[in-house]
Amino acid sequence: MAQNIIEKILRAHLRAGEFVKGKEIGIRIDQTLTQDATGTMAYLQFEAMGLKEIKTDLSVSYVDHNTVQAGFENADDHRYLQTVAARYGIVFSRPGNGICHQVHLERFGKPGTTLLGSDSHTPTGGGIGQIAIGAGGLDVAVAMGGGYFYTACPRVYLVKLTGSLQPWCTAKDIVLKMLETLTTKGNVGVMLEYGGDGVKTLSVPQRATIANMGAEMGVTCSVFPSDTVTKRFLKAQGREQDWTELKADRGAQYDRVIEINLNDIEPMAACPHSPGNVKKISELEGMPVDQVCIGSCTNSSYRDMMTVASILRGHKVAKTSSLGIAPGSRQVLQMLCDKNAVKDMIDAGARILESACGFCIGNHFSPKSKGVSLRTSNRNFEARSGTKDAQVYLVSPEVAAVAAITGKITDPRKAGIAYPEIKEPLHFLIDDTMFIMPAETENRESVEVFRGPNIGEPPRNTKMPEKLDGTVMIRVGDKITTDHIMPAGPRLKFRSNVNKYSTFVFENVDADFHKRCAENRDKGGHNIIVAGESYGQGSSREHAAMCPMYLGVKAVLAKSFERIHAANLINFGIAPLVFKNQADYDTIQAGDKLVCDEWLSSFEQGRPVMLKNERTGAIIECVCALSARQKAILTAGGMLNYTTNK
Repeated sequence: MAQNIIEKILRAHLRAGEFVKGKEIGIRIDQTLTQDATGTMAYLQFEAMGLKEIKTDLSVSYVDHNTVQAGFENADDHRYLQTVAARYGIVFSRPGNGICHQVHLERFGKPGTTLLGSDSHTPTGGGIGQIAIGAGGLDVAVAMGGGYFYTACPRVYLVKLTGSLQPWCTAKDIVLKMLETLTTKGNVGVMLEYGGDGVKTLSVPQRATIANMGAEMGVTCSVFPSDTVTKRFLKAQGREQDWTELKADRGAQYDRVIEINLNDIEPMAACPHSPGNVKKISELEGMPVDQVCIGSCTNSSYRDMMTVASILRGHKVAKTSSLGIAPGSRQVLQMLCDKNAVKDMIDAGARILESACGFCIGNHFSPKSKGVSLRTSNRNFEARSGTKDAQVYLVSPEVAAVAAITGKITDPRKAGIAYPEIKEPLHFLIDDTMFIMPAETENRESVEVFRGPNIGEPPRNTKMPEKLDGTVMIRVGDKITTDHIMPAGPRLKFRSNVNKYSTFVFENVDADFHKRCAENRDKGGHNIIVAGESYGQGSSREHAAMCPMYLGVKAVLAKSFERIHAANLINFGIAPLVFKNQADYDTIQAGDKLVCDEWLSSFEQGRPVMLKNERTGAIIECVCALSARQKAILTAGGMLNYTTNK
């Protein structure tokens, strides 16, 4: 029977469940990656489960988020990550080596394999033909120990590309067109496969940009074929032996086909405050720009950076704007230096930023109050930049560079600048000295794991109570992101200290949320969050479930959930409940008491959960569709309890 690419990879890795759409399946994971903002807790959980060594083909620990190292906390955590990697057989990528997704694509990604990462933009690996999936750190810890990763057997959409991009039109514009088509919600359980004659016109880094921002649509992953373009990229990286051909069979079936003619693509932007709020650059022309940021895991490849340097050559950054550039990896930065491209950037007035996540997560280079910031990153959620009232637009490196020169949003096709024709190099500069490779097994047992004072034990939930005695602590609207729930930026340094980090839950929405929760928890009450559609968009940061759990949250009642966050809630023993009648959302107020005398038995027996609102007397019917495995995890009080009990 003819198979598409996604089906081929999944079936080859299937270890549990039936390959039936919508059913839960367990797949073997070949590779894992973590980054320092989520990895510290992932490895603490790995240790807490009593695991002794990794059982994947490759696991890599990257340090790319908190490289600023303000205060002792980040440096201590990085030392923990280095020593725990040495102890358990994990490759350690030192600070300064680059952003995990860019570096993994360059040095480790392999067509036809599976990659699980504790970062929502792990799907970047789909650009090289991997099924690469973002997940919570606890799921990654289980996979490192040889456990399977469980996900819904997907619906597969084919994105059929025809034609070729015109000058000044980019891969970023393709994925923004996809966001305009699919939006940021309603795509849970979908995997995207890119095909058609237009694919062969796109380089691996261009494909990776598109796969990266599939995360903003809420799809599980996006996968490109592994073809001669892929082979050429791997050969240039000195890894031709990692190449295998990967293509769909003739007659392969798909659940939906989306056709995009690349000839029709034009420069676009995602406007505040959602990657799905897409407009053409021609509609935004003339808007003054205060700041331009070029880089992030989405657009920081060699070709992206050389294109920017070519545009900037002989020009100056507008006096009303500032420009920061962060090459995605040390490899890219070294090659830019060899080509004198860094000189072109500096001569133009750019600030060269570290090869790290930096501005994308609000760790530095925040815009001014109400400032307009053009960024080549993948998210523009409110306050994510570090400035709550900033207006962040997501654009291609080409649009960003031209705007830095003109000081305003400008259609690059009309800027009077020669279009830079940058080709992928035949050979990339190979220098892997910033990786610390693990020693042989017998030499690892003596490694002492460093633990600074900011590192605590992973918190555990209690077993699910028999009855729910809940109070609605907050009622929020649609598209609440994990940035809303758990702020990043300077707060990230407390990620290993859940007691401290939990004081910042919903900080930018309701600063007193944590106080009310802690007070009710300490009295023996249960806390509830009520939300609208697409709750938990964005980052995979499991702290957005872990910290509410620590504050005594037992349920989140929403119109719908995003995939990773729903899985994280279950992993920490919080019930993700969906309104059967969405109109019930409007009847609930903050402070309402929601109770259920058959709380535990409802989950154990797979019955709908019936909540009584004591203020109104209304019965609210909720759906919580769980597999048998998920029921066991939830009722045990989370994955840590479930795994150690087993």
